[in-house]
Amino acid sequence: MLPFVADLRLVDHHCHGVLRADVDRTGFEEVLTEADQVSPLGTTLFDSSIGLAVRRWCAPVLDLDPHASAEDYLARRRSLGAAEVNRAFLAAADVDTYLVDGGLSPELLLDYRELAAVTGARSFEVVRLERLAEEVVTEGCTAAGFASEVRARLAASTAVGAKSIAAYRVGLALRPERPSDAEVAEAAGRWLARGGRCADEVLTRFLVWAALDRRLPVQFHVGYGDSDADLHRCDPLLLTDFLRATAGLGVPVMLLHNYPFHRNAGYLAQVFPHVFVDLGLTTHNVGHQAGRVLAEALEIVPFGKFLFSSDAYGLAELYHLGVLLFRRALSDFLASAMASGDLVEADAVRIAHLIGYENARRAYRLD
Repeated sequence: MLPFVADLRLVDHHCHGVLRADVDRTGFEEVLTEADQVSPLGTTLFDSSIGLAVRRWCAPVLDLDPHASAEDYLARRRSLGAAEVNRAFLAAADVDTYLVDGGLSPELLLDYRELAAVTGARSFEVVRLERLAEEVVTEGCTAAGFASEVRARLAASTAVGAKSIAAYRVGLALRPERPSDAEVAEAAGRWLARGGRCADEVLTRFLVWAALDRRLPVQFHVGYGDSDADLHRCDPLLLTDFLRATAGLGVPVMLLHNYPFHRNAGYLAQVFPHVFVDLGLTTHNVGHQAGRVLAEALEIVPFGKFLFSSDAYGLAELYHLGVLLFRRALSDFLASAMASGDLVEADAVRIAHLIGYENARRAYRLD
């Protein structure tokens, strides 16, 4: 690995907390990927690229031989306990700064403050917009007061960014217009009448516009997720009209994960000044193929528009794998370009620094 990539300072601009408690094999495999459950048909996620990566790269962190069996790995993990496993893998990841979306299963995971306490790293909150809306409604807000209450909470928040799961709830084909307060009140009234999750296109649009008005960079889940996502509604090209409408605000829009639409996301990052992209959980899910996928993602993306993230959730192993496989992939990309004479080392160092931390520092105003 190139030394300046091996030592590269990293901002993980999108991640979640780690599990507080131990898990058995079923629980481990359920958190290992976006799958809803372990297959009842006898297959195992250890027989996948990410399963191989765990056995190859995570086993040595727990003082096992590389490629230790899944049974030996899980037994060792249980013998150490959740706190020691978390400490070991987060130390191995050695991330400088975490931006944590704590809106998913907060009762199960360490929050951004606890993550900072375990790691000694800087850690900031990213507010999940749909969860914020659901908290507002649960606490008794009326339809007429919904818009002002959301704005007030965003204004009072110390979060450095916002996250939307529009891809899951309504799809990414958002209309470009900012909804009026009357439209928001009407939509909130419909939601209060039917109950359930925040899954209304008008409310989703309002939440995103409200965050942008607060000048919070807005992250969008893009591409594959769990079985709740309809993948054909998760293509970032569906955001094109919305991106045109928001380009003049000067507030970043972050397209997360993006696989299998990472080339589409790269196009959007090239043509829209406020669009940034990453690979997120793609990196550890593709395992030993991370170098190929990163090279595809970087084909046309301006290097000042690409960021690192792990999208690690639950398992501390995913932080370690996200970092290690990203470093290997970035090193391979830069080394190949230097070997062919298309890149000199000074530029390679600068590009690595941009992607590793400078782009995130600038976009989220972390200083």
